[in-house]
Amino acid sequence: MEVHVKKLSENARLPAYSSAYAAGADLYAAESVKVPAGETRLVHTGIAIELPLGTVGLIYARSGLASKQDLAPANKVGVIDCDYRGELIVALHNHGGSLRRVNAGDRIAQLVIAPYYTAVFSETEELSETVRGEGGFGSTGK
Repeated sequence: MEVHVKKLSENARLPAYSSAYAAGADLYAAESVKVPAGETRLVHTGIAIELPLGTVGLIYARSGLASKQDLAPANKVGVIDCDYRGELIVALHNHGGSLRRVNAGDRIAQLVIAPYYTAVFSETEELSETVRGEGGFGSTGK
């Protein structure tokens, strides 16, 4: 699948897969940003993308950045609709106790492109029964 990417700044880098079977393509910072402990900063990627119709871009944390630098997307998973044409910006949150610095060119998140369904919601008086029923929030665990 071809995805068109527009560079919006000199420091922008196209998303890139780190291995042949990687599901997520790395997103890169187009600027240097300081992220104080316990705070969130918007990090510009300097790119805009044109996702194919029927797909969504999902922005996830990079496991190494989250586990070693305490930095992960503040909204946990960013959702990029296929009709969005603005810059991809990652809200990075510092979960650690010390200041972290993101440098231009650093990998800051990963982009997974996936198909999605558009539902037609209809009101009903009854839902089908299941073994689980209304059990939630840990009801299937021990």
